[in-house]
Amino acid sequence: MLPPLTLPPTPATLEKPILSLHPPWTTIFKGERVTLKCDGYHPLLLELRPISTLWYLGHLLLPSHKKSIEVQTPGVYRCQTRGAPVSDPIHLSVSNDWLILQVPYAPVFEGEPLVLRCRGWYDKVVYKLHYYHDGQAVRYFHSSANYTVLQARASDSGRYQCSGTMRIPVESAPMFSAKVAVTVQELFRAPVLRVTGPREARGAALGGVVLRCDTRLHPQKRETPLQFAFYKYSRAVRRFDWGAEYTVPEPEVDELESYWCEVATATRSVRKRSPWLQLPGPGSPLVPASTTAPAPRAAALAPGNKPLSFRKPPVSRSVPSVTSVPNTTSTGLQFPAGGVPTAGPPACAPPTPLEQSARAPKPDVDLLLREMQLLKGLLSRVVLELKESQALPELRGTPETPTSHFAMSPGTPETTFVES
Repeated sequence: MLPPLTLPPTPATLEKPILSLHPPWTTIFKGERVTLKCDGYHPLLLELRPISTLWYLGHLLLPSHKKSIEVQTPGVYRCQTRGAPVSDPIHLSVSNDWLILQVPYAPVFEGEPLVLRCRGWYDKVVYKLHYYHDGQAVRYFHSSANYTVLQARASDSGRYQCSGTMRIPVESAPMFSAKVAVTVQELFRAPVLRVTGPREARGAALGGVVLRCDTRLHPQKRETPLQFAFYKYSRAVRRFDWGAEYTVPEPEVDELESYWCEVATATRSVRKRSPWLQLPGPGSPLVPASTTAPAPRAAALAPGNKPLSFRKPPVSRSVPSVTSVPNTTSTGLQFPAGGVPTAGPPACAPPTPLEQSARAPKPDVDLLLREMQLLKGLLSRVVLELKESQALPELRGTPETPTSHFAMSPGTPETTFVES
C-alpha cells in the first residue's frame, strides 16, 4: 500500500515571516541607510527549490529577492516568502532636522523595557537634554543619554519628545525634536473568574465548586508562561501556581464567600486581578458575578462588610408603618367621612420642575451681609472695652504728677505738645 500523498501547505497554514530592522530605530537622518531582514518559515518541500523573497514599499513591488536589503527611502515596508502571508509592516521615517527622537520598531509589551533615544545630527552630542511625555518633562540629562522605562505599563503610552542644545560650533539655542507616538501593548487581558459548570459545582463528582481564572495572551506572546493565584476575600487560598483552576471545598460553598483570582508572569512584572465572584448556596443556579462589581480588595477591607446572600429575606408580618408625605399636614393624609379623597393633586404625583425650584433652598445674601456687619460691630465694641479695662488700673495705680505727653492729632500727622 502506497503512503498517502503529502500536499504542499497552503498560505493559510504558514506563519507570517518576521521583518526586522537594523539598527532598530524607525527614524533616521536623511542620507543614512538601514538594513531590513525577512525571516520566514519554509517547509521541507519548498526548500528543494530556490526560495525567493518578495519586498514591498507601500503597494510597490521592489526588484530585490534577497533575505535582507538596505534602504534609505521613507515609507511602509513588508516582505513575503514563498507560500506564506505578508509580514507585519515597518514604518521608516527620514528626517532633515537637527534633533530626532528614535523609538524601537518592535512593539513594546507590558513589563518589557521601553528605550527612547534622542539623537543629534549625525551623532553630535546633545547637551541639556530633556525628555517629555505628553508635554510633561519626565527626565533630564546633562548630555546625550537614552531614556529607559524598565517595566513599561499602559500608562506609559503617549506622545514623546526631546529637546537639547548642540555646539555647532558654539552652543545653540534649545532645539526640539518631532513628537513620536508610542503604544505599550497589552500582554494579556484582565482575568475573569468563572464557574466551570453546574455538575462540578454541585459537588457530585469533585465535592466542591470548580473555579477557573480565564485570560487571553496577545497573539505575538502566546508562549509567555502565566501563573494563577486564588483568594477568598483578602486571604490567599492558593498561591501562584501554573494551574488555572481551583476547587472550593464543599463546606465553604455554603458560606457564600467571595472569591477572586490574580494572573501574573513568572517574574511578577505584570499582575492583573479579576472582579470578585459571589458563590451561591447548594441547589441555587450558578451565575457569575457582574464584571462591574467592586474591586475585591475594597470588599475585603471594608469594615462590617457582609457577603451578599442569594436566599430570600424573611417576610415581615408586622403592620407597615405610615410615612409622611410632602405637602401634607402633620397629621398625615386626612380624608372625608365618605372615604373619597378631596379634590386636588394626588400626594404621590411627582413634583413639577417649577415646584422643585421653589422648594430648593436659596441663600439670602442680604441677611448674611447684615449678620456679618452686626458681628463686626460687636467685635469692635468688645475690643474697645478690653482696652478701657486695661487702661483704668494703670491710671488708678500711679500718682498724678505734672508730666508731659505727646498726643497725635487724629486729623493731621503732626505731633502736638500738651501740658498736663
